[in-house]
Amino acid sequence: MPLQAASATYATEEADVPNEKGMGVQFCPLCTGQLAMAGDESGWQSDPQSSRVFASFRVVSTNRLGIAITVAVAKTAGSRRPVSHFFSPILSGNSMEAGIVGLPNVGKSTLFNALTSSVAAQSANYPFCTIEPNEGIVSVPDARLQRITDFIKPQKVIPSALKLVDIAGIVKGAAEGEGLGNKFLSHIRQVDAIMQVVRCFEDPDVIHVSGQVNPIADIDTIETELVLADMQTLENALGKAQRTARSGDKEAKLRVAAIEKCNAHLESEQPLRTLELPEAEQVAISSYGLMTAKPILYIANVDENDLNGEHELVGKVREHAAKTGASVACVCAKLESEIAELDEEDRAEMLADVGLEEPSLNIIAREAYRTLGLQSFFTAGETEVRAWPVRIGATAPQAAGVIHSDFERGFIRAEIYQLPELEEYKTEKDIRQAGKLRVEGKSYVMQDGDICHFLFNV
Repeated sequence: MPLQAASATYATEEADVPNEKGMGVQFCPLCTGQLAMAGDESGWQSDPQSSRVFASFRVVSTNRLGIAITVAVAKTAGSRRPVSHFFSPILSGNSMEAGIVGLPNVGKSTLFNALTSSVAAQSANYPFCTIEPNEGIVSVPDARLQRITDFIKPQKVIPSALKLVDIAGIVKGAAEGEGLGNKFLSHIRQVDAIMQVVRCFEDPDVIHVSGQVNPIADIDTIETELVLADMQTLENALGKAQRTARSGDKEAKLRVAAIEKCNAHLESEQPLRTLELPEAEQVAISSYGLMTAKPILYIANVDENDLNGEHELVGKVREHAAKTGASVACVCAKLESEIAELDEEDRAEMLADVGLEEPSLNIIAREAYRTLGLQSFFTAGETEVRAWPVRIGATAPQAAGVIHSDFERGFIRAEIYQLPELEEYKTEKDIRQAGKLRVEGKSYVMQDGDICHFLFNV
């Protein structure tokens, strides 16, 4: 999308974006003016006949470089999704996907409703209550956003976000099509990380699909099904890769080597997230959507009287996680769902009553963020202060590309400072005058908490 150099240039553009998949409207964070939005308050105009959404905007001022921004419409979700944890997440917009999985009736949908403050997911005391996946967006709480707004007063504050998918419960034999089998597995292939809910409380009134509460057995059931599914995927791919490799194809040879290593690892009953492969081999098998390669966060669903997860059942989950490269977070899904329904004042009172400083859901959101291998950088101006997700190890141009692909394509340099500098010098102008505003080029590796201006030209 070209930039136009004119102080009074108006530009209007319509964008056709699938409904509920639009990632929001992005524009240059250098812009000190406003974008006037047509339609409703969010700037989106809906077409009820086609279930599509349209946007129309005009530029009403220029940025500090004298460049008028035409219109920048965010890309749709779903086109560039990582298929394996062998790679850091590929970001499209300001959202990533994590799938909530578990055995039937362990509290997945209750947790989903609490996290999304909704009742979108059915929850009931019987298996396979959830059939089709439910989706919701969850903000990632970050106290640094408020600290930034103490010095930069924006019109709005936008945290980073995660997309959650509540997936149907899995049972033994899913890899062979038992229960919702193949359907369940196909949903898991599409997410960036797995959040497995495991039951860590006793309650005779709540049915357990296996008849007893054993979180490690629950974890093993799901892990086994994912291992079997991955082995089947690799077996199906191996023959073709070997035939192509015999012709001398270098990529095919790498693919064969990677498949053989993965198969050996899986046969030892180890998930692929614990396997290290050379980067070239990672790339060679990246299209297979291997599920045990995805990062995983175990969510121990505990009793109201064990919010800190001191029960021996939680201890067993932590021991298992340490061996398999996973993380653990504790939550009482039932309690959190009740807290989520309260207004702000009542919520604070209830948290104090149960001895919590913040909802456990906040902790889960942050843990899921880390599980994805993400960190945050910020853009800050009069229009908005916003947190953006970027993979750990990403360069400045890649971070700019999270905002808009043109930012990466035409990247010139980044002007960067950190929150402590803002708190010391109070304004961006004073940071610059003190010589604390860093100018970074294309090779700069982003640090968590960087506050950025990206200069670009396309």
